[in-house]
Amino acid sequence: MTALAGTVFGAIGALAAFPLRLAAREVERQHGQLRRGVTRRTSHVVFGRTLLAKAGDAEIERRVAAERAAGRKLMSENGFLRLLGLMKAPEASALSRQSLLDQSRLAASDLDLLSLFDAFENDCEPYSFRDLILARKYAGLVAGGASWGAIARSVHRSGPVASLTAKSLNVGSQRGRADAIYLDGGQSELDGQLLFDFGSPDDDTLEELFADAEAAEEAERHEQAAALYQRCLAIDPTDAIAAFNRANCLRGAGHAAEAAHDYARAIKCDPGFVEAWFNLAGLMTEQGREASARRHLQKAIALDADYADAVFNLARLEFDAGNLAEARRHWARYLELDANSEWARMAAKGIQFIDLQLARTAG
Repeated sequence: MTALAGTVFGAIGALAAFPLRLAAREVERQHGQLRRGVTRRTSHVVFGRTLLAKAGDAEIERRVAAERAAGRKLMSENGFLRLLGLMKAPEASALSRQSLLDQSRLAASDLDLLSLFDAFENDCEPYSFRDLILARKYAGLVAGGASWGAIARSVHRSGPVASLTAKSLNVGSQRGRADAIYLDGGQSELDGQLLFDFGSPDDDTLEELFADAEAAEEAERHEQAAALYQRCLAIDPTDAIAAFNRANCLRGAGHAAEAAHDYARAIKCDPGFVEAWFNLAGLMTEQGREASARRHLQKAIALDADYADAVFNLARLEFDAGNLAEARRHWARYLELDANSEWARMAAKGIQFIDLQLARTAG
């Protein structure tokens, strides 16, 4: 077994280096898992650099904060590749994060976001002396009005970021663009192609399709999103996340039977996909198929004993079926997982009601 055994990576944004499909194959070879998006089982979140072209700074910052708050390990694309052994770590790196901050006067939040999108040689400490030079340059650009996002979007267009240490970087508004970073007094804008551009045309199509599908889903254009996810699945039938997302969109569009099929498809691709079991259970409950819903919720809890939503829903299902002792047991477990929310208050009231009913029966 390898050091990655059992590790579940989630990718937010496509990789600039090469197709996610190839990365997933290497992770699987090392006994881990890589999926698009984030699920409850995700322990490490990789932020692909192409996200910079798909989302604005505020949206990226929101997603980064959410994943950090959830306790997941955040990784840059290069950091991920180094972990897989596909990229070497820079040599002569000995500067701590705090030392880099103290010597460069770059804001901590900007340092972390720029590191997450590989604007330095290193994606985390220890940093190199070249990273310090870059940090000072970036601090100057920020002081000149550039955002961390403008810097991150610009620096990868001219080759390895370390090559920028010997160049003068300036914020420019030439050509009507206030967010561009220019070389040498504004004579030339940082431009060029992303590195490691290999893979099949299908890979490029898949990444674009998936991003478009996510955007349509976010905008609640359920039918359009479902059609786009179906095109993703035509290219890669093993993509559990695409099947799951399509099922959610079909459910939102009122196509319950098709949604159930795609939840089952997601589970077939990834039997440990807890959210797919949970959502399929919800769909079965809506259709009055309590026995099936119960089995699916029990499976979700067996996979993830701390899945509070599944525990609560199973308690409510048992309560509605008249299985009061079972309902009480599950609601008590829910309160161990969540003691303060509105759902916790509902669970506590459910337990109180059951206790009264059981007391009357005993009396």
